[in-house]
Amino acid sequence: MDKIKLEIVGLSYSQTQSGAYALVLSEAKGSRRLPIIIGGFEAQAIAIELEKMTPTRPLTHDLFKNFAVSYAIKVVEVLIYKLEEGIFYSKLICEKDGETTEIDARTSDAIAIGVRFECPIYTSEDILASAGILLDETEMEEDEFMSELAEETEEKETIESQSVEDLEEQLNTAIENEDYELASKIRDEIKKRKA
Repeated sequence: MDKIKLEIVGLSYSQTQSGAYALVLSEAKGSRRLPIIIGGFEAQAIAIELEKMTPTRPLTHDLFKNFAVSYAIKVVEVLIYKLEEGIFYSKLICEKDGETTEIDARTSDAIAIGVRFECPIYTSEDILASAGILLDETEMEEDEFMSELAEETEEKETIESQSVEDLEEQLNTAIENEDYELASKIRDEIKKRKA
């Protein structure tokens, strides 16, 4: 797998999903963005490390780092390796005494730990092609982009998490309300599941 390096470009509070945040990653040599919805605790853990703030007591991700360092384990990279049904799968690539080990982790936790080890974040072309969003920087400001991106990602994840029966009800409601853009997204999700 050819790995594509990603960088953290922002965290945005969700306007519609209480307690959730959009973590936005950008390819290091390109203009595609990869939005990932994460929980408030993980968003706080990432933000604290990015801002170089020191909490009075270690957070869970700090504890993991302290434990790993105590046993001479180094996290060398975070790899987002799979996207399935709207869920990103990641692993921490660790080294100890020249031996490499891969540890499965939620993407939000992997990134929170990765920023503490200052290690790179990678993904594959397949994931960027399916979930990445191309940003035309001349069209909108970063804040506006982050806000729209969070809304689009939340809408997509909300649709993907519904049962077919719920989606069919929402489809009827969207048509009655003449929200044809939403109706087409719901219709596409229903077709995808029945295929």
